[in-house]
Amino acid sequence: MKLLFSNIKELLQVREEKILKVSGTDMKELPSIKNAWLLIEDDRIEAYDSMDNPPDIEVNEKIDASGKIILPSWCDSHTHIVYAGNREQEFADRINGLSYEEIANRGGGILNSAKTLQETPEEEVYKQSAKRLEEVMKLGTGAVEIKSGYGLTEEAELKMLRVIKKLRENYELPVKATFLGAHAIPKDYKERPQEYMDLVINEILPKVAEQELAEYIDIFCEKGYFTVEDTHKLLSAAKEYGLKPKIHVNQFNAIGGVKAGVEHNALSVDHLEVMNDEDIEILKNSDTMPVALPSCSLFLSIPYTPARKIMDAGLPLALATDFNPGSTPSGNMNLVVSLACIKMKMTPEEAINAATINGAYAMELSESHGSITKGKKANLIVTKEIPSYTFLPYAFGTNSIDSVYVNGKLV
Repeated sequence: MKLLFSNIKELLQVREEKILKVSGTDMKELPSIKNAWLLIEDDRIEAYDSMDNPPDIEVNEKIDASGKIILPSWCDSHTHIVYAGNREQEFADRINGLSYEEIANRGGGILNSAKTLQETPEEEVYKQSAKRLEEVMKLGTGAVEIKSGYGLTEEAELKMLRVIKKLRENYELPVKATFLGAHAIPKDYKERPQEYMDLVINEILPKVAEQELAEYIDIFCEKGYFTVEDTHKLLSAAKEYGLKPKIHVNQFNAIGGVKAGVEHNALSVDHLEVMNDEDIEILKNSDTMPVALPSCSLFLSIPYTPARKIMDAGLPLALATDFNPGSTPSGNMNLVVSLACIKMKMTPEEAINAATINGAYAMELSESHGSITKGKKANLIVTKEIPSYTFLPYAFGTNSIDSVYVNGKLV
């Protein structure tokens, strides 16, 4: 099957070489071809060039993309799409003055979602999660990571991971699975947190590995949740099973989580709303990707990740949604890109790089996704007729997407 897009107003994120990520000042560069054509063969990008050099080839389908921009689909490297129910009452509680921490201390927050998930049949959890996945695909997401962490019992955590596995089997986009059993301390273990860590490490983790349900390990390293010592202990244990770290750090406090992540060669450290100079220096000497989650900051009214400080230090940065029922009930990467520009002072070029190639890196997918490169997967966003790519973050309340392709197929 050969599909040809012609008269493309601008073909974005064109990379001749399969680079893994972009960092620092390089994030300001977004290579493109204006008045372009793009050839897709089956599920791969076959060729592209200017319309000044039109292709002489027989194809199965031609699409005139006049006035439209084509770019690689969004790569969302941090989500909690698999959950049951919602937490709109807590949304009202925050409006009425309660903080995220206060709600959690009353049995709300993650523990609330865990209770709901434990009580919901697996097939129903799958149906709810599949609907969310389909929604984000239509919004341009072409690769996604999904975490467990709303189970907090052996049975419920494994149930979540089985749902993630089923999503990966039933949908064409890459779905990466992360085991986040250390997301919160269950109510029954509130006075015995170390016993819960032992349960996660000695009972649940071996079953996750044995059943091949996850590629990554995560932990919420934060005051009131899990300590730096817990983080070292869990990541060391997970390494024995071949699980790579992608961890929650520095959401409310900088307690040494970034350093712990880097010491364990974490693929990414995520949140980073609170950063100090030491964290920046530690990241400079690593292959770890910093990941910002600006829609979480919007929803919780907490600080935004200091993107300029991170990039001005020569570091890379990725953007992701944090889609979850409590702190970010949205998987809209278009909003994330807009917030990065509006609230984090990222340029449109930096934000698009962060949401495509760098997001792919944070899921070990940049060899196959995240840019318009020959041989990569044909996961694409085709915009409506818009004046420029800057219009995407500028018109933050407008859906500027005309169509989405995953593996060369229309979503």
